Amino acid sequence: MADEADAEPRTKYLDQLEGEAGRALVGQIERNTQRYVKLFSRAIDEVMPPKTVDIGPKSDILDVMQYHRNNKNAQNEEAGQAVFPPQLLRRYNLYFRPLANEPVLAVRQVRGAHLGKLITVRGIVTRVSEVKPLLQVNAYTCDSCGAEIFQDVQGRKVTPLDACISEVCEQNQSRGQLYMQTRASKFTPFQECRIQEMADQVPVGHIPRTMVIHLYGNQTRSVSPGDVINVGGIFLPIPYEGLKALRMGLLTDSYLEAHHVQQLKKQYESMQLTPEITREIEELKSVPGLFSRLASSIAPEIFGHEDVKRALLLLLVGGVTKSVGDGMKIRGDINICLMGDPGVAKSQLLKYIAKVAPRGVYTTGRGSSGVGLTAAVLRDPVTDEFVLEGGALVLADNGICCIDEFDKMDESDRTAIHEVMEQQTISISKAGITTTLNARTSILAAANPLYGRYNPKISPVDNINLPAALLSRFDLLFLILDTPSRDDDERLAQHVAYVHMHREAPPLALEPVSPTVLRHYIALARQVRPVVPKHVADKVVNEYVGLRRRQKQDDDRQQFFTYTSARTLLGVLRVAQACARLRFSPEVDEDDVKEALRLMEASKSSLHDHEHRDQADDRTSRSRVYELIKGMARSGAGRMDVDEDDDEFVDEGDDAERFNPVQSMAEVRERAFAQGFTQEELDDAISAYEELAVWIVDEARTTLTFTDV
Repeated sequence: MADEADAEPRTKYLDQLEGEAGRALVGQIERNTQRYVKLFSRAIDEVMPPKTVDIGPKSDILDVMQYHRNNKNAQNEEAGQAVFPPQLLRRYNLYFRPLANEPVLAVRQVRGAHLGKLITVRGIVTRVSEVKPLLQVNAYTCDSCGAEIFQDVQGRKVTPLDACISEVCEQNQSRGQLYMQTRASKFTPFQECRIQEMADQVPVGHIPRTMVIHLYGNQTRSVSPGDVINVGGIFLPIPYEGLKALRMGLLTDSYLEAHHVQQLKKQYESMQLTPEITREIEELKSVPGLFSRLASSIAPEIFGHEDVKRALLLLLVGGVTKSVGDGMKIRGDINICLMGDPGVAKSQLLKYIAKVAPRGVYTTGRGSSGVGLTAAVLRDPVTDEFVLEGGALVLADNGICCIDEFDKMDESDRTAIHEVMEQQTISISKAGITTTLNARTSILAAANPLYGRYNPKISPVDNINLPAALLSRFDLLFLILDTPSRDDDERLAQHVAYVHMHREAPPLALEPVSPTVLRHYIALARQVRPVVPKHVADKVVNEYVGLRRRQKQDDDRQQFFTYTSARTLLGVLRVAQACARLRFSPEVDEDDVKEALRLMEASKSSLHDHEHRDQADDRTSRSRVYELIKGMARSGAGRMDVDEDDDEFVDEGDDAERFNPVQSMAEVRERAFAQGFTQEELDDAISAYEELAVWIVDEARTTLTFTDV
């Protein structure tokens, strides 16, 4: 107790109620918690020794006043006078933490029978008020006798004393005037928040219910809007005030006095590694093909979409946000847009990312307005002031905001996202409030075509009905088409049938990582801040110049689909930094840039009109493997011992001169597995086209060289 008396104010829980007597006492505490808070406080006051901190010039004002009050309290006890209120001398907060096996209730499951009891409620925080000082003990000074009078405040309302009640004034019958002394009074931090039912707790046809939570002392500032929490506290009634009390009659409102707050989805920075998770992460680092295994762990129940899953994994990791000396910031969060036909699992991918991310918000374009996405100005019912209530983008600060049906939003509402996607702030100027809110979030959007299915004959802007100014803010722009293919359709049907039969994903070549381990792995990866060395920066510059040159050629041939700008260059750097983070590398290497460019090319190549897609019904796995390797050669991927300064590959920049005839078998194998091909299909295709003298594979089976160059 002596250590606790001298310690700084903090929250400490003691688990010492054991045995039959302890269990009986626990039951009584749970049924009448507020009464036992007072009883335990009195018991602690009796055994708590006085604070032994020396008083000096640098002492805290509360310690100084506490020192003088203790001395005066001892003198009053010797003289038989009234002592100070116990609440005034306490420097601790007493809380009861619910048991670990206590059932967690939804908001609609809280009944009148729970009044006065210690319960645990789960919900998502939707609103948090400012921290205000709450008066606990009011101190007055008499202008006649100089006595110090204290008024213990029990409820939310108090009537100030106006006449002195000391013995001196009563004997003299002077009734001196009392003046409130703010520094001598005791205040405690108070904060009000509102939680809402989780989506899986709401019955069919009902709307989510809310509950008001009161936080005191060290519990304040422990929650933020968007947090999913378990709150343990005392369920209490509170009468209405003012005119509302006349209208409501005998009805009362209710609130939960918080005693314990548990975060269910912790932020990356606050995650704590257990020995089991640390061991699994160390094993993951030594496994070959780590990138592919982590990517396949994202929504394993969804078939295919390997490149999309890789991009979503990089979205979770993110790049490095940099601050320039003059105050300008360069965002590191990655924005991705998924476009395509209905029924290709875009919404399922969005919901999975919102679930696996520590801070994820899922919303739809038709059900969201500009105010709902940014911030709304409301009047606080407690302070009667205008306050800002954050929307989906503010709730997803330092997280991911998933917006489905992105193309269904009104144009006026969609313009509110422009500032968020680049500057990552929300500027508000309304109702006398002019401020800037942080919205450091990654945007993951899904859009459907304008006329049912996607028409590859027209541009994506005409298909998706999104302006080019908004599309250019996405780092990666994927088009997911529902293209008929015999092999793909068969594998997809088998995958879906297996999921329906066994309620889990079928066994994969690479065992997927659990969401908990994946979340902790990403948390560790986000602590790395890789830099871009000079030779890698030169490669990025050359590639960007080549992209701009090809953009001009597309414009000349009237094949404009997307626009390559400086944002494209920044997007390549962000994706490359995310790849380096996955390897826990302090530097970005050329392989990271190649992967970033490959994803960029994969996202853009899907936007072009490929005529062979219309006749893809009867393509065999051999032809599809050949087209995959041919596409790698055309894009310059899998480069083996090629001089990047050679004019044959760099000077002109067109597709023919970018053709790389020498391919690495390791990269071909990795790319084929990522596209869903088996080892037998890959070997069969390579052998078949090797017999046709299309390419040659060396004896070590490490390189593949095209012969028709």
